[in-house]
Amino acid sequence: MPEVIQAGGWGLLAGSALLLGAVFGYRLRVPQKVIALVMAFGAGVLLSAVSFELVGEAYEEGGLAPAVVGTLAGAAAYTVGNLWLAGCGARHRKRSGHRSDQAQPSEEEHGGSGLALALGALLDGVPESAVIGVSLLEGGAVSMVTVAAVFISNVPEGLSSSAGMKRAGRGKGYVFGVWGAIAAASVVSAVLGYTVVGGFSTTVIAAVTAVAAGAILAMVADTMIPEAFEEAHVAIGLVTVSGFLVSFALSHA
Repeated sequence: MPEVIQAGGWGLLAGSALLLGAVFGYRLRVPQKVIALVMAFGAGVLLSAVSFELVGEAYEEGGLAPAVVGTLAGAAAYTVGNLWLAGCGARHRKRSGHRSDQAQPSEEEHGGSGLALALGALLDGVPESAVIGVSLLEGGAVSMVTVAAVFISNVPEGLSSSAGMKRAGRGKGYVFGVWGAIAAASVVSAVLGYTVVGGFSTTVIAAVTAVAAGAILAMVADTMIPEAFEEAHVAIGLVTVSGFLVSFALSHA
């Protein structure tokens, strides 16, 4: 099978977890503590993948400078985009909305917030999917650890956010339309990561990998960990470390 099709397939698999989580979050009344614990586990998985699969790989391929500069650039780009979206009503896009001071706004409360929420989901998902496509460039095989980490972390993201969208009064068509579109964007992002980045030098590929790592790390710190801490602050450390070690074990299997 051509590698570009493989890239799209792996991107779709990882992105479909968002849609799966959205179904659970919209259809079921999942306890807040369960959402928080799954979010903490997913955060740990991503932290490990960023450390050993992304930044570590960028350092080995391009050296310290591309790894550091790329990671900082990715974190800065994510932060700037997130600040803009926060002003547009998407600050609590991953929140389940059970607390009024952290609920997603309805369109009546904040005009344009629906579009901002969709763009926020895109901002969160694109770096993860792009790096899946980039991982195929090294040896012709996708990084299964990266795919697993993105899939595992996407389920609680979709779950919590869709529950918040429902509480904000957004309909089924909007909720599943957003996550279906993000799943499709994950395919495009993975394909572009493989085809576009593949034409660059090893140093540039390393820097791009680091950029994705920085964006993912900033996303984990800004959205996933705070949501987990709100409801499971006593257990969050242990659960996050457990997720970290699962991903670490997969990367060294």
